[in-house]
Amino acid sequence: MTRMPVRTVIVVVPAHDEELLLGRCLTALDRAVVRADARGVRCVVRVVLDDCSDGSALVAARHRAPVVSVAHAAVGYARAAGIADALEAVEDARGVWIANTDADSAVPENWITAQLDAAAAGADVYLGTVRPDFAELPAVYERHWRATHVRGRPAGHVHGASLGIRAEVYDAVGGFGGLREHEDVDLVTRARAAGARVVASDVAEVLTSGRFVGRTPGGYAEFVRRQAAVLMSGASVLSPAVR
Repeated sequence: MTRMPVRTVIVVVPAHDEELLLGRCLTALDRAVVRADARGVRCVVRVVLDDCSDGSALVAARHRAPVVSVAHAAVGYARAAGIADALEAVEDARGVWIANTDADSAVPENWITAQLDAAAAGADVYLGTVRPDFAELPAVYERHWRATHVRGRPAGHVHGASLGIRAEVYDAVGGFGGLREHEDVDLVTRARAAGARVVASDVAEVLTSGRFVGRTPGGYAEFVRRQAAVLMSGASVLSPAVR
C-alpha cells in the first residue's frame, strides 16, 4: 500500500452522559490541535453525543466543538458516525488519519503529533497507552502501576482512548462495527488480518478516568475495578495475578 503523507487528522470523541469530564477532555484536545496546526496539518474534530440525557451538549457548545448526535448507546456506532460526518467535510480522503479518544480522557499536547510521527514512519495503526487518574484510586494501585509499566516498552494493548488509523485502512476493513464495547479491539483485529502495520507507543500517554463504573459493562473501568480489588485484598504489588 502506498502511504501518503498525512495532511488531515480527524479526531472523534464519543460521549455518553459525560458532562463532568467532557470539558477536561476538550480543553486538553484543544492544546493537541494547536500543536498539530503548527505543523500545517488540518484537524477536523467531532464530538458524538450518544444518547445523552445530561449536560454534555452544553459542555460541547462552550468549547465550540462540532457535534454529531446519535441515540444508540453503542460506542462503536458513535465512533463510526463521527468519522463518517468528519469525512464528509474533507475534500480528499487520501492522506487522512483518524485519531480516536474518549470523553472521560485527557490527551497530552503531543498526542496528535505523536501519531503523525508514527504515520510518517510507516504506521497504519497507532496503539497509544493510557493510565488511570491515580487521584481517584487507592495508593496501592499507583504503586502497582508504576512497578509494572516500563517507559519505552508499551504492551501494545488496544485502547479506544488512544487509537489512530489511516483512513484508507479504516475504510478497507469496514470501519468500526456498531458494538457496545470492544469495538476498538475488533477494528484492530481486522486491520491486522488485512496486513496493516500496527505500531504501539507510549510517547503520548493519555490520562483516563479511574472510575470503577464506566459507560460499558466490560470496558476499562471494569478492568481497573477488578485490578484494584485484587490489590486491596492484600496481593503483592508484583503478583503475576495483577500484572
